[in-house]
Amino acid sequence: QVQLVESGGGLVQAGGSLRLSCVASGRTFSNYAMGWFRQAPGKEREFVAGISWIGGSTRYADSVKGRFTISRDNAKNTVYLQMNSLKPEDTAVYYCAASRVPGTVVVTDRLYDYWGQGTQVTVSS
Repeated sequence: QVQLVESGGGLVQAGGSLRLSCVASGRTFSNYAMGWFRQAPGKEREFVAGISWIGGSTRYADSVKGRFTISRDNAKNTVYLQMNSLKPEDTAVYYCAASRVPGTVVVTDRLYDYWGQGTQVTVSS
């Protein structure tokens, strides 16, 4: 079992930045691919960014490419999402997730085994 706790959400003006953190506890963090998803009101949950076990591979949704950066620190059992140049359409609840799929970035939510409780990000225009 893995427990995930996100933090770092909040209210920011368009063009601003936030850094989300997700701390994992339970099993060996480095054995899991990690991802960030988001869900806006009335919309389905969508993939934002993912990172492989060791952090050598990353992938991003087209909507955030060039603005968001995912990274991980396995020594701290933490994955980060640095969000720059935020837009009102980035407003959503952001979720951290862990997947046991080995050796690759996981973009499909049904392949993730553990989820955090979510953190709200609100971008004002």
